[in-house]
Amino acid sequence: MSDSVVADQPWNRQRLRSANERLLLDRLRNHGPASRAQLARETGLSKPTVSSALAALEDAGLVHEAGTLAPERGRVAVLYAADPAAGYALGIDIGRSWLRIAVADLDGQVVSRSDVRNRARTSGAMADLVVATAQRVVAGSGGDPAAVAHAVVGTPGVYDEEQRRVKYAMHLPGWGRAGLFDRMREGLGVPLEVHNDANLAALGEYTYGVGAGSRLFAYLMIGTGLGMGVVSEGRLFTGAHGGAGEIGFLPWAGSPRPRTLEDAVSGEAVVESARSFGMTGQLTAKAVFDAARSGQPAAVKAVRLEGERIAHTVAAAAAVLDPDLVVLGGGVGHSVDLLLRPVQETLRALTPLRPKIVPGRLGEDAVLMGAVATALSTAREVVFDRHATA
Repeated sequence: MSDSVVADQPWNRQRLRSANERLLLDRLRNHGPASRAQLARETGLSKPTVSSALAALEDAGLVHEAGTLAPERGRVAVLYAADPAAGYALGIDIGRSWLRIAVADLDGQVVSRSDVRNRARTSGAMADLVVATAQRVVAGSGGDPAAVAHAVVGTPGVYDEEQRRVKYAMHLPGWGRAGLFDRMREGLGVPLEVHNDANLAALGEYTYGVGAGSRLFAYLMIGTGLGMGVVSEGRLFTGAHGGAGEIGFLPWAGSPRPRTLEDAVSGEAVVESARSFGMTGQLTAKAVFDAARSGQPAAVKAVRLEGERIAHTVAAAAAVLDPDLVVLGGGVGHSVDLLLRPVQETLRALTPLRPKIVPGRLGEDAVLMGAVATALSTAREVVFDRHATA
């Protein structure tokens, strides 16, 4: 952007100043500290314009001096950097067993976090637990609570903005009640948006994990349920009503009785298969995978069957989306070391469409970090807009 032409109208002059400041702030945030001269060279703005814009940003607390640079010749140059403490973003991951909450500064650095067991017996108690835990996390960040600019919640199901409630959250009883998220917004006093957990996990892996640089990838969340998040060119694809990726609702024909794909692939399906092959006792999916690692025949068979069923899931996603990458995540996805071979072998027999399949890098933090990344994008806009309209 160039400042060579300045319009006569005061509003346009203000708009130009704001655009110049935003240009410099984005440059500092994305590429690190720089001097006035360096900023002028890289942006095409004049040195006086850069000086004026930096002064305004510094007065607003958005940038600060970050040291000096001593060149071989000439005067020592002051380096400027975006101030990460100018605002904060709040990420919240609500699961059936765990609640994970983190506060990040504007550089995306997590400055405070808490993981607590979700022992709430009602949906109202769960909403109150979210608010109380988030307040403690914000207090532990050391920043001003008023500086938290935006919050994002990841939850199973699909949030209906018109009805103000979550739909299809089968594993969180009562979570479909209207008004629960309004209750959280009021308790937190922060603008709050709600997204499907698998979608946020996909965005988390794209931003911080194995999905970086992928043109189009699908994240399969396999745990208590089955979900899929799709990221195309760095953006979530959610469909017309937010239901894109609810792959668990697909019918599953590989059983004598009608079932969904979620019934066939989730962690509970692993336990059910293990029992059918002869395992006894109190079983969990983790226990079955651990037994398979030790070579127990029934567990090995159950895990192989799970891999074959996951391959059908990948085949369906590949046929519809043509992803270059499929990431396996969630509780079952943590055992990709056992699953990858049967998934790939079965996929070769099912379809010529064979995307690369890898385990997620973020593990149980995928949803939380996706919520942080999403909240951070809006928080940066909000913090700057507050300054621009002040």
